[in-house]
Amino acid sequence: MRLLQYSESGELSIHSFDDGDIPPYAILSHTWGADRDEVTFVDLQTGGGKTKLGYKKILFCGKQARHDNLQYFWIDTCCIDKTNKAELAFSIRSMFRWYRNAARCYVYLSDVSSQPPLVELALKNSRWFTRGWTLQELLAPSIVDFFSREGTKLGDKLSLAKEVREVTGIPSPALQGEPLSSFGVYERVTWIEHRTTTVPADRAYSLMGILGVSLSPIDGENLAEAMKRVLDEVDKQNKCLQDLCPSNPRNDKKRIEETKGGLLVGAYCWILDNNTFQQWQQDLESRLLWVKGDPGKGKTMLLCGIIDELQNLTLKPTFISYFFCQATDSRINNATAVLRGLLYMLVDQQPSLVVHVRKKHDRAGKSLFEDTNAWVALTEIFADVLRDASLSATYLIIDALDECVTDLAKLLTFI
Repeated sequence: MRLLQYSESGELSIHSFDDGDIPPYAILSHTWGADRDEVTFVDLQTGGGKTKLGYKKILFCGKQARHDNLQYFWIDTCCIDKTNKAELAFSIRSMFRWYRNAARCYVYLSDVSSQPPLVELALKNSRWFTRGWTLQELLAPSIVDFFSREGTKLGDKLSLAKEVREVTGIPSPALQGEPLSSFGVYERVTWIEHRTTTVPADRAYSLMGILGVSLSPIDGENLAEAMKRVLDEVDKQNKCLQDLCPSNPRNDKKRIEETKGGLLVGAYCWILDNNTFQQWQQDLESRLLWVKGDPGKGKTMLLCGIIDELQNLTLKPTFISYFFCQATDSRINNATAVLRGLLYMLVDQQPSLVVHVRKKHDRAGKSLFEDTNAWVALTEIFADVLRDASLSATYLIIDALDECVTDLAKLLTFI
C-alpha cells in the first residue's frame, strides 16, 4: 500500500508499506473531476500535478491529517498506478479493507459550501451521495468526517446521522458500525440502487466489500454479468460460513446475558482498573490473560463486560472474537467448536480472511469441520488466519474452558 506524507515545509512524498507494517493513516473520499484535473501516480513520480485542480484536495487531506496527528494519508487518484492492470485489480479488491482500516476518513464535498444558511440542503444534494464507490467509503471506516469545499468541518457520520440516513436510506445501525453481515444481502444491494458509476460494472464491484466477497474485475464485463458473479460468490461464501459455525457466538452472548438477568456495569467495571488487565491490554508482550475463579462467581458476566468494553474503547480497526463453552450443549462443548466459533467471528469481521477457509472447504464441504480430521484442518486454517499480514489487532476470548468436555487438552496446547 502506498501512502502520502505531507511535511511541515509543504512537500509531498510517497511511501510504500507491506501489509503488516502499515502505519496509522487518513483516507480521502471524494468525487472525481475530469481525468485531466486529477493528480496521478505518474504526476507524483515526476514532480508534476501541482497546477491541476485536484491538487487542492491533496493539500487539504495532508494538512487535515497533520492536524489530526496522522503522518500519512491515502488518495485513490495518486496512490494507485492505474497504468498497471494487476495493481489496479488488486486495489479494487482491497479498497473496502483500506477504508475500513483508516484511522479517519475525510469526505471532501467539492459542491458544498460552508456558508450559511443552505449548508444542510447543499449537503443532502451533494453529488457525493450519488456515486457508487462512495457507498463503501461511507460504511467501511469507523470515523467519517465531512468537509466543505473550503475545508470546513461540517460534522461526522454520527453527528450527521439523520441527514445521511435521509439521503441514503441506510439504517442507522449500519452507519453506527453494526456488522454489515447483520443486514440481508438483498437489503445491502438496494443501497446502491440510486447511485451511478462511470463504468457500469463498477456498481457491482463497489458492492464487493459491503457483501464481504472478493473478485477480480473483468475488462468489458457488463453490469448484469458482474452482479451475477458477485452474488454467486456471496452464495458460496455464505454456504462456507453456515457450515463453519454451528452456533453464532454473538447470539450465545445475548442468550447468556438474558438468562442471567442482564449485564450490570458495576459488576465488572472494577477489572478495567486492574493492573494485570491493563498490562494485558496495553503491553504487546503480555499476550495471555487467565481469569480464574470458583464456579458461580461471575466469570462469564465479567467476560461479557470485558467484550463490551473492548468493543467500545479500543482503537479501530481492532477485532474481537469470542466463544462461550457450555458443557450441556453439544454444539459448544468441544475444542473443535471453539475454533469454529472463533474463526467465524474473525472472518465475519474481515471477510478477506475467508480465503483460508475456502481453499479447503471448496473441496471438502461441510465434512471439513466435522470428520475425524476436523481438528487438524481447523488448526491449520486458524494458524493461516493469524499469520495473515492483513489481519488487524485481534483479541481472542474463550469463556468456561472447564466446560469444554471434549479435547480440552488439545485446545490448551494449541492456545
